[in-house]
Amino acid sequence: MIQHIKNVLTDLAKNATGITVLTGAGISAESGIPTFRGPEGFWTIGSKEYHPQKMATYHMFTKKPDEVWTWYLYRMGICAQANPNPGHMALVEMEKIFGDRFTLITQNVDNLHLRAGNSPEKTFQVHGNVFFMRCTRQCSASVYRLPPEINPKARNESLTDTDRQLLKCPDCGALTRPHVLWFDETYDEDYYRFYSALQTARNTDLLLTVGTSGATNLPTRVIQEVYAHGGTIIDINIEDNPFAQIAEKSHRGGCIKAPSARALPEIVEWIRKM
Repeated sequence: MIQHIKNVLTDLAKNATGITVLTGAGISAESGIPTFRGPEGFWTIGSKEYHPQKMATYHMFTKKPDEVWTWYLYRMGICAQANPNPGHMALVEMEKIFGDRFTLITQNVDNLHLRAGNSPEKTFQVHGNVFFMRCTRQCSASVYRLPPEINPKARNESLTDTDRQLLKCPDCGALTRPHVLWFDETYDEDYYRFYSALQTARNTDLLLTVGTSGATNLPTRVIQEVYAHGGTIIDINIEDNPFAQIAEKSHRGGCIKAPSARALPEIVEWIRKM
């Protein structure tokens, strides 16, 4: 790490009242999970190929629920095979060190932060979690873990009758849907912690953005909120991205152009040495 960022971390780790980490696809890519918009996201139904932006919509689900569920069960299988990397584990240590001062906001639906050990209470999954489902009729606000009998799908597999039974709401028997935010839907508080994320941003003195490209609305609003009230932003990313530019302009902020699996453990080690 550059000395300037070490000095900033030394000061803010001791004095900041709010420390927030915002993670995107980059941290999961280091665990072997392909990015959402990459080749793995494309899906063929019959003779037609669908882009992720078409598959991940409520509109597509109403037309082809079996195919959308199969696509998500395929993605679930990819996520299930991956393991948390040292970057994930470093964020678990950060939560232990900072306690109530710490919040993790993640765009990722792969469940790796929770598997690593971050607490559900301090982890805002603002795009949902692919291992969970909820009722399409909204008979309640409940979110259910996918039944353990549900297996991941290969690209050429279809749902079975058993799958369809397992994917019914445990309360009312209606079809369930993946617990994810689709492209044609909007954030809310109950499922995606919209207002909680914005309130956290207003109380954040130090924001670490990790492996995110800034392509979605709520994460962009979070970083803008921190910047607007003079918070410090440090961007960790191997790629150039809009958040890096804002971090460079923020109060005492800057960039670490390195893999998060290397940079985050170094940050934790530096904080421990203090």
